[in-house]
Amino acid sequence: MDIRDLDRRAGAVLGEVVMQVRPEQLWFPTPCPDWTVRGLLRHLVSQNVGLAAAALNGSASSQTWNSGRLGDNPAGAYRRSNARVADAFADGGALDRLVEVREFGSFPRRIALTFHQLDCIVHAWDLARAIDIPYDPPRDMVEMALTLARRIPDTVANRGPGYAFERSVKVSGGAPELDQLLGLLGRNPEWVSPLD
Repeated sequence: MDIRDLDRRAGAVLGEVVMQVRPEQLWFPTPCPDWTVRGLLRHLVSQNVGLAAAALNGSASSQTWNSGRLGDNPAGAYRRSNARVADAFADGGALDRLVEVREFGSFPRRIALTFHQLDCIVHAWDLARAIDIPYDPPRDMVEMALTLARRIPDTVANRGPGYAFERSVKVSGGAPELDQLLGLLGRNPEWVSPLD
């Protein structure tokens, strides 16, 4: 399996959700407590811009990692930023080259893409839940993300406020894999918007 293909597909799954966001929903709350829909979209675009720059140059400044702009077309901004990621990783022979991913450290480019794929699948759920649309990602993408999520330590030293992930939330062992993934990354699969 080529992680680049899986990542492109995950980016497209997220893109399908992004395309359904209506302007009046931009200020809706999301399961990410610090972000509205607009804030989450800006985060997604910023992450794509930063990851693409880091993939091409080995690292990127904090300013680059936070430089995503939505303008008056958030879906278009996301689509362009996602294409930048695909283009930056197109050179297949360089997947073992190190890339610095924000404050998380340096990883082989294939691992950075695996984290990106996980981010796409989980943030697509965040957006879908916020704007109240169905979300059923492909099983292989959930399985890959779940495998990675199980390897992320759940300790106060690397989870919680200020970190990429919250502490895990208990989910039944018999729950669907997507719910297990969400719980591992600190999301309540039963989250309901306070606007409902």
